Amino acid sequence: MKAGSELERALGAGRFAVTAEIGPPKSSSPETIIKHARAMRGHADAFNLTDNQTAMVRLSSIASGVICLQEGLEPVIQMTCRDRNRLAMQSDILGASALGIRNVLCISGDHQCFGNQREAKNVYDLDSIQQLMVFKKMRDEGTVWGGDKLEVPPKLFLGAAANPFADPFEFRVHRLAKKVNAGADFIQTQSIYDMDRFERWMEQVRERGLHERTHILAGVMPLKSHKVALYMKNKVSGMIVPDEVVDRMRSASDPKAEGLRLCHEQIEHLKGVEGVHGVHIMAVAWEEVVPQIVRDAGLLPRS
Repeated sequence: MKAGSELERALGAGRFAVTAEIGPPKSSSPETIIKHARAMRGHADAFNLTDNQTAMVRLSSIASGVICLQEGLEPVIQMTCRDRNRLAMQSDILGASALGIRNVLCISGDHQCFGNQREAKNVYDLDSIQQLMVFKKMRDEGTVWGGDKLEVPPKLFLGAAANPFADPFEFRVHRLAKKVNAGADFIQTQSIYDMDRFERWMEQVRERGLHERTHILAGVMPLKSHKVALYMKNKVSGMIVPDEVVDRMRSASDPKAEGLRLCHEQIEHLKGVEGVHGVHIMAVAWEEVVPQIVRDAGLLPRS
C-alpha cells in the first residue's frame, strides 16, 4: 500500500531529497516545535522528530509529528525499540497512521545509560530489523505480527538508520542489507565527517545493488566549535571525526561560520556520490541554521 508520503513521492521522482531534524523539547508546550516548524517550513521534504533523544524524557515524537502536520510540515517520527514492546510499537504505529503520519524511522534508541535516568529498564523486545519486519507486515499484509487481521492497514513509508563508521567496518554493509531485506524504503546515515570511509562504504553498497533497492540519505551535522568536534570524536560511539576537521574548527576565526562552510562542502561532495539520494541534516540544538544550509547548498525550492 502506498504511504501517501511527500518524502516517498520526492524520492520516487528521483529528486535529491532533503530531510532535517527537529528535537522535541523537555516540555509539554508545543511552542518549540511550532517555532522550528515555521522557521524551517519549505526547506526540507520531511522533518524527523526524535524519540526521547539521548535517553532523556521529551515531548513524544508522535505528538511532535502531529504539531508539524498542523504547521504544514511532513513529519518522520522516530520510534525506538528501547521504550516499547511489540504491542506498544504496533499500537503506536496504528495511532500515528490514524493521525496522518506516514513516515517512520525504526531505530534501537540510545541506551538508557547515556541519559539522566539510568535506573530505567529498557525493553528491546524487538530490534530495529524486526521492527521493520513487523511494520512491513502490517502495511503490506494487513495483519499484526501475531496474525490477526487489521480492519484498515497503516499507510507507511519505512525508514532505518545506518552507521558506515562503526566497527567492524566489513559488517556495516551486511547490516544495511538486512534492513533493506526487512523493508526499509529509505536509509538515513550517521553524520559523515570521514568522507573517504563513507565512499568505501558506498562502493560496497553499490556492489550489492542496495542503492537500487532503497533510498540513501547521507547524514550531515554542522559543527559549532572545535570543542563540539572533539566531543563527537572522543565521546560519541561509532563516530569518526578526522583530526583535520578538529584542527580546521580550532583555527577558525569564526567557528560557527566555518562549521557551516564545512557542511556546505560536505553536501556538495555528497551530491556527486553515486547511490546517494539526498541528505539528512542534523543541526542538533541549532535548528535555526537549516534554512541557510539548504539555501547555500542550492537545494531550493523543495517542491
